[in-house]
Amino acid sequence: MLTLLELLQSHATLTGAELADRLGTDVRTVRRYTAHLRDLGIPVEAERGRYGGYRLARGYRMPPLVLTNDEALAVVLGLVAAERVGMGTTVATAGALAKIERVLPQALREPLAAVRESLAFTANAVIGQAPGTGILLALARATLSRTTVGISYQSWRRQGTERDVDPYGVVFHSGRWYLVGHDHLRGAPRTFRVDRVESVTPRARDFTVPENFDVVAHLTAALAQVPYRWQVEVTIHGPIDEIARRLPRSVATLTADSTGVLMRARAERLDGMAHLLASLQWPFTIHHPTELRHALKALADRLAAAAEREPAERSP
Repeated sequence: MLTLLELLQSHATLTGAELADRLGTDVRTVRRYTAHLRDLGIPVEAERGRYGGYRLARGYRMPPLVLTNDEALAVVLGLVAAERVGMGTTVATAGALAKIERVLPQALREPLAAVRESLAFTANAVIGQAPGTGILLALARATLSRTTVGISYQSWRRQGTERDVDPYGVVFHSGRWYLVGHDHLRGAPRTFRVDRVESVTPRARDFTVPENFDVVAHLTAALAQVPYRWQVEVTIHGPIDEIARRLPRSVATLTADSTGVLMRARAERLDGMAHLLASLQWPFTIHHPTELRHALKALADRLAAAAEREPAERSP
């Protein structure tokens, strides 16, 4: 019966034959076990037919789960990594870790604590903009069911709008959650920051996602078009495939031409763009702005000065 309960917890639906096979018994015994579970107050539902089977009632809260050592390590590492990349809130992650650690046996608690304390990352932590849980779940459900939703949205200018959206997908990128979908107000695909969505209302309308629509590609292309102070155009004299691996679509748009690869990008600061170009292994030609040439020359002067600098003589 305990094995049956564990199987029902880990699968949405299993047929009587599948349960009998996994338990090493027959279908009649499965029916008897499920009857015993119902007598204990555990709501096991049975549905007849070709696609029927056994499952736990929706919304039923099971007693605390028992995790193996590997499962507990996977959960802890997942929570730590999610906090590091800004995917969840610090408070929620800390609370979940504390609950898990309280129920772990001492033999497992100490090694996991050692892993948390000794774990290092090569990248800096990201400060995430966590959306409301209800908002995120509502958008995910609408995306899965292909149902139009009405959203109350605050723009970056703090102007509130009401609009209907066909949600194509939700994407997490650099500490923020984004909704990509067809905006009925604009009549075109748009990107919305989920933390600026104040409410979600399901509409009684279904939609179809355009064939081969890539939500990640749309988001990265949209972020690359965000207005910045400087519009940069540079031809990089190298193979486009290798350059694309160094310059993701969220940083720049790349177009192959007869002389190389034309890079179009936007930058708030040109010294950062100068560092980016200097890190590439291919020669390049700047089209505009002229100020980028000055930033590169300033960087070259600093590098030349560093190359000529002699180490100070050490005291004995």
